[in-house]
Amino acid sequence: MTSTETMLLNQFGVLLLSLEQVAQILDRSPHGLRITLSGENELSRRLRPARRKIGRRVLFSVNEVARFIDESQG
Repeated sequence: MTSTETMLLNQFGVLLLSLEQVAQILDRSPHGLRITLSGENELSRRLRPARRKIGRRVLFSVNEVARFIDESQG
């Protein structure tokens, strides 16, 4: 478990994050992130593996979001 993953788990306390929580982490508006993810671009390609669909809700895996953050910083 990476330090980024640990930080996210401590901050949010769940294994799956909502779109609003991911937007907060990436310092974007939820609406702007939703539009970005619906397109074909680098951000949507890199976050696609983190997406989990449960019913009609789209959630994001903490460990995949942490991997995305770590790769972006490194």
